[in-house]
Amino acid sequence: MSDLRIRQLVIAANSLETAHTLQRIFSLGEPFPDPGVSAFGLINAVYAIGDQFLEVVVPVTDTAPARRFIDRFGEGGYMVIFQVEDIDDTRRRVDQLGMRRVWDADFPEISASHIHPADIGGAIVSFDQPRPPHSWKWGGPKWQDRTAPGALIGAELTSTDPENLADKWANALGVQRPSPNILETIDGPVTFKPGEMDQLTKFCIRVEDREAILQSAEQEGCKMTDHGFCVANVQFVISE
Repeated sequence: MSDLRIRQLVIAANSLETAHTLQRIFSLGEPFPDPGVSAFGLINAVYAIGDQFLEVVVPVTDTAPARRFIDRFGEGGYMVIFQVEDIDDTRRRVDQLGMRRVWDADFPEISASHIHPADIGGAIVSFDQPRPPHSWKWGGPKWQDRTAPGALIGAELTSTDPENLADKWANALGVQRPSPNILETIDGPVTFKPGEMDQLTKFCIRVEDREAILQSAEQEGCKMTDHGFCVANVQFVISE
């Protein structure tokens, strides 16, 4: 079993109204606005779900990478933040694969690196090692007091060559694949499906009351699907 975890899923949107919509749908606690994202030309909102996190980032400068992403692809899934057991080992492996690390951080509480999306494909991949393992600096102070019940149990990407994209992610993160198009984590699978482009398309979330969540999404005017609803071009797959 892989020791890899999905700790945070990130949407890039044009306004924080996307965050407010998700907060109402999932009855989330107060968000953490991380001042550190200003270095990327962003404002954000980070919501705790169990010991995992849902983030919406909004570009506020024309040069922000998220601005270029939205201008090119539209709002949508932007980043997956994984928790790894040994970040030094992961950094060495990523470097040996010739993938660029576009951001590195080393704090007493956490170390993190971002892989350039052009090198790994589909989204920005961040791999982080919190200290201690159950902590999460990016959730803000006392995030445990603001968490909502539930869990992030998977994500899905599309690609013109899903097996090749899955190869890149698995090789970078050092995990085995139970099948060619699935990357296994403790929390659930990251799956890779055929599509018109490499993009992060689905967030899978387990909740306590699926029907209540779906009713809330419908009241918010979201496009409903067979398995959930859509916000900012991300399909939320909801299960109990």
